Amino acid sequence: MNLGLIQMPFTAVVTREEKFYVALAPDVDVVSQGEAIEEALANLTEALELYFEDEDAAIP
Repeated sequence: MNLGLIQMPFTAVVTREEKFYVALAPDVDVVSQGEAIEEALANLTEALELYFEDEDAAIP
């Protein structure tokens, strides 16, 4: 059963660790990084999409 695209808001916490920005979605414990804040958030968005693409992933 395909439910289509579901959009859910997530909190993102961005920190700087040496030369990278680390973006964390604490609600689902998904993390990504980038050399700029915008890149870290874009990478986090992609990581969340991949996380929820997994049919076994539970939506919190």
